[in-house]
Amino acid sequence: IHGFVALRGAETTLTSVPDAKITVYGCGIEASGTEAKGTVLMKNADDLKGYNKTEEIKMEEIIKSIADTGTKVIVSGGTVSEMAMHFIERYNMMCIKIGSKFELRRLCSAINASALVRLGPATPDEMGHSDSVKVEEIGGRPVTIFRQSSSTQNGCKLATIVLRASTTNVLADLERAVDDGVHACKQVCRDGRLVPGAGATEMELAVQIKNFADSCPGLDQYAIRAFAKSLELVPKILAENAGLDASHVLAGLSAAHANGNASAGVDVEGGLDGTSGNTSGILMDNPILDIMSTKASAFALAIDAALTILKVDQIIMSKPARGG
Repeated sequence: IHGFVALRGAETTLTSVPDAKITVYGCGIEASGTEAKGTVLMKNADDLKGYNKTEEIKMEEIIKSIADTGTKVIVSGGTVSEMAMHFIERYNMMCIKIGSKFELRRLCSAINASALVRLGPATPDEMGHSDSVKVEEIGGRPVTIFRQSSSTQNGCKLATIVLRASTTNVLADLERAVDDGVHACKQVCRDGRLVPGAGATEMELAVQIKNFADSCPGLDQYAIRAFAKSLELVPKILAENAGLDASHVLAGLSAAHANGNASAGVDVEGGLDGTSGNTSGILMDNPILDIMSTKASAFALAIDAALTILKVDQIIMSKPARGG
């Protein structure tokens, strides 16, 4: 959806406004309390009747001044008093409460508005605009959609993806998948370097580190070979998860990389039934790519974890207490 989706309905009876001018408040829409404490002495019924009258007059004055700016939708970041809601209804405006500051900032970005910290009319620069504000029901849940038409776009640089699923667990998985995809695109924009995926990078590194170990004399070569063997775990797990013979796939991958095919990886989709043209479980022409910066970060974290375990700086021992 080109625009913003708030996960709650409207507070007013008006639930749909086309071509809406919107005023956003970061504070609540209610009469502010006095800083000093005071006692009111009422002597008769007229005093009691007139007690709230001034508050009503002031609140109506504020809501009328907001309506006079052409505002059709009011968004509040706090509570909306019953008196304020009464006058909002009277002046035929729509009111929505958004408690989250994060969502309020996103809404301001979508409608190009500024969140006001004072209760009063907004200037034309502070007000936002949406082509349509409407309360709709998605999966039994009321949501308010601030739509911007893709033709005019109104300076809106924000879009919302609405996900639906049968259970909460599936929905959480979908959300994580979208989140990962968006962050992957963001990372590629920062650093566009890519490396072969499907375990090809780890296998190539393992082969090259093994070759380096062969040229090292002494005990160091055993540590280097162990490091190379640990990198083979990625293609091995990929093969096992795909239901392939891991040892067979690893042997074939090792031979392919030794022969100079640096991009050969594990074929998790066509390895069993031969839909990719081979049943060996190995992708010779590997189309899968991984982001280099993500791969480098994973290696750095894994190596740091291994070094922390190996480099024991302190030993804590439990001994029985001394004494008779």
